[in-house]
Amino acid sequence: MKRALLPIIAISMALYAGFAYADDLKDYQPKPYVEITHPTWSRNAVIYELNTRNFTKEGTFKAAQKQLPRLKAMGVDIVWLMPIHPIGEKNRKGTLGSPYSVRDYFAVNPEFGTKDDLKAFVDEAHKLGMHVILDLVANHTAWDNVMVAKHPDWWERDIKGHYHPTPWWDWSDIIDLDYSKPELRKYMTDAMVYWVKNYGIDGYRADVAGYVPVDFWDTARAKLDKIKPVFMLGEWQDISLHRKAFDATYAWDWYNSMENIAHGKGDATSLYGYYSANESAWPKDTMRMVFTENHDKNAWEGTGYEAFGDALPAAIALSFIGEGIPLIHNGQEACNKKRLAFFEKDEIKWGDCDITTLFSKLVAIKRSNPALQSAQFGGRMIKIENDNPQHVFSFLRKLNANKVVGVFNFSAKPAKVTLHDDFYLGNYYDLDGEPASIVHNQQLELNPWEFKIYRTDK
Repeated sequence: MKRALLPIIAISMALYAGFAYADDLKDYQPKPYVEITHPTWSRNAVIYELNTRNFTKEGTFKAAQKQLPRLKAMGVDIVWLMPIHPIGEKNRKGTLGSPYSVRDYFAVNPEFGTKDDLKAFVDEAHKLGMHVILDLVANHTAWDNVMVAKHPDWWERDIKGHYHPTPWWDWSDIIDLDYSKPELRKYMTDAMVYWVKNYGIDGYRADVAGYVPVDFWDTARAKLDKIKPVFMLGEWQDISLHRKAFDATYAWDWYNSMENIAHGKGDATSLYGYYSANESAWPKDTMRMVFTENHDKNAWEGTGYEAFGDALPAAIALSFIGEGIPLIHNGQEACNKKRLAFFEKDEIKWGDCDITTLFSKLVAIKRSNPALQSAQFGGRMIKIENDNPQHVFSFLRKLNANKVVGVFNFSAKPAKVTLHDDFYLGNYYDLDGEPASIVHNQQLELNPWEFKIYRTDK
């Protein structure tokens, strides 16, 4: 009897182990990290940062509105308006003050116009098929913010019991908010809802987003999405912001790597670290904003010309065809070569230049090639091996039948290169839309900082 039972017991144990193993696998199924849904219109978007004060001679919403058809023709999808609110007077910097010193989150700066002017600007952008996001300064306010007298406990205090600017920085014109207060959180969320619900705003760019608790952003995003699909851009570089709050965050590491290459402090392989981490450590359904200039860089560190020199066109091109969502800082398309004053009126000098044409070409290529969409909607960058990796950066992005190949000489010297592999061979169009083909062991000669783009969709 005992011998007869052994096979039965063995079979039973095997079946149990199989069932247990199958049951255990439920706990190991991959789960998506990102829980928000990106607006459809953000998938292949180009962002344009607009400083109302310096964008036109008048420095108003009405004057900026007249430029919207030009931005549309250039291919802009999302217009990011720098802070629109009244600016604090107490401890103000400069004559006009910093737009990041907010006196009232429910009002507009009379320097720029009225609420009706803002509404007309947004309505015109929507009519042209564009979207508008506002710069939200949630970490701090002006010293004379309208709520200081009503709710003095909403701000942090230093060791002496006084209001204080953000620790360690020289932001003397602002004081930090205290997000341990539920009432403050509701007030700030209500302010965000106000502009979306009443003026059609399509989302926000959050200033120093990492200085505000993530759970505040999570709650605010959920409130906004109940009104309409919104786009949220966070000035920070942290995966945690993407889970429930932000569609996109800053790719500071990309900028730093490119700047080092431009100044000879690194070679083409310096980009490997960024793109490897982007693929391996960041969820595919996150958007990372890549840029060659923004208001902070321009005002305090240098223009795109100072940061990248002769490498600027190549850096711009990579920001458009590599993974990420690209940014154009106002004036870049006019080859603005000066640092724009931050606390004064400093009008951009407008005109056409070689960069103007480059932006138009790159936007058209991004628009017509699905592989260049952002996040999970586009194709991953696949490294193309070559025999000169220190100087030449080469890759393919592919989505179904659509392919885009980029070959960049990231050096100040001419470069000869032979491309290896064969997964990218075929017929293409080049940057200018002329027919081109890539053959096995393709050989190229590139001038300093020269780049070539091949795409299957013209």
